[in-house]
Amino acid sequence: MRTLSLVLIFLGSTALPTVQADWTEFRGPGGQGFVGSANVPLTWSETEHVAWKTEIAGKAWSSPVVLGQQIWVTTAITNEPTPEQIEQQFRDSGLTKQQFERRQVHGTLSLKAICIDRKDGRLVRDIELFEIDSPEAIHTANSYASPTPIIESDRVYCHFGSNGTACLDTTNGHVVWSRKIATNFSVGAGSSPVIYGNVLVLVCDGIDVQFITGLDKRTGETLWTTPRPPIRAPDGQQQKAYSTPLLVQQEGRDQYVIPGAQWVVSYDPATGEELWRFDHGAGFSNVPRPVYGHGMVYICTGFGKPELVAIRVDGHGDVTQTHMAWRAKGQIPAKPSPVLVDDLLFVIGDTGIATCFDAHTGKDLWKRRIGGNYSASPIATQDRVYFFSEEGDTTVIRAAPEYAEIATSHVDGKLMASPAVLDSTLFLRSDSQLYRIE
Repeated sequence: MRTLSLVLIFLGSTALPTVQADWTEFRGPGGQGFVGSANVPLTWSETEHVAWKTEIAGKAWSSPVVLGQQIWVTTAITNEPTPEQIEQQFRDSGLTKQQFERRQVHGTLSLKAICIDRKDGRLVRDIELFEIDSPEAIHTANSYASPTPIIESDRVYCHFGSNGTACLDTTNGHVVWSRKIATNFSVGAGSSPVIYGNVLVLVCDGIDVQFITGLDKRTGETLWTTPRPPIRAPDGQQQKAYSTPLLVQQEGRDQYVIPGAQWVVSYDPATGEELWRFDHGAGFSNVPRPVYGHGMVYICTGFGKPELVAIRVDGHGDVTQTHMAWRAKGQIPAKPSPVLVDDLLFVIGDTGIATCFDAHTGKDLWKRRIGGNYSASPIATQDRVYFFSEEGDTTVIRAAPEYAEIATSHVDGKLMASPAVLDSTLFLRSDSQLYRIE
């Protein structure tokens, strides 16, 4: 059995918790989907090991966040458009008819924050944050509420891309502040917000502009804005990205590592100053959140031909020629994030092929077709890895250099959101329900 001390030695100064008291952001404490010694349930079904399930109206791929007895999720309620709205959105989109057919068009949009009681699953608050007439069309695979909220103390921060960002008081449901930052994401937003001290960091990698911005989390006012590096691709569709920043703490230096089109860039989280950049190639629409360990950050290069790249994080300036440790191709995910357990790095490709890599060398230790389609990011304990498919299936394997399937489970719904874990409880969000599994 692997011990926590070994994990911390291997991963360096990024300390990953063993048991979670709360799950406050996308992929939980540390942002890497690693839950250490948490006793995550092994199997479940619609009728087994479900303490409660609560229906959530609307469509949203955002994950639940949990603090104390409160669970918060976001959702989007839409109404059908008129023929005139469809025609107007098509003209405004600049897309070909074939491209536009892959977009969702809606007449009105209501963006909400919902609070659910952790103990019994009852609805505590249902708060409308933004109401939008004739919202911009988004990709059929996305939702208007895909970014995961972030919660702390008595505040929860909900982000919906260019449709709005809001801070709520969790004690009374009042909106503390709200604002909108103009960015054309083309297919809808995806990057989740993160917090460093008093700075709420947002990634705005659109087809028109690409930048990182830090807001004062207390007021919503802009503290700093940093443009992304120039991108070779002339087409804005190949300049957009949707990844969530990862905080890396290495040798006394804090940095946010943020993949984007062509570049993965490290920033000072307090000031937005660029620390280093790495040219990963022609990838774009990056979705997976990075993971960190062994002095390296592991990033997926995005759509096109996704690759997995390990980059040492101790550089300055352009480190393209000096800091790549290894690179791997073949069945690398465009949507699910990797997960790291000790010396092993696990990924699940979008079409259901899982791979285990040696995290030090990039050697492919095994590759296995699990089946299904994948958008949700996996989680891992010290000895298990959990993969969640869009078809409602969960496959549990050994976190080991040899492939071994342990168990499978199923719920009657589509799993697009990444789950939350607290001790021996799994909070699983489908396209219509939130489950408490234990």
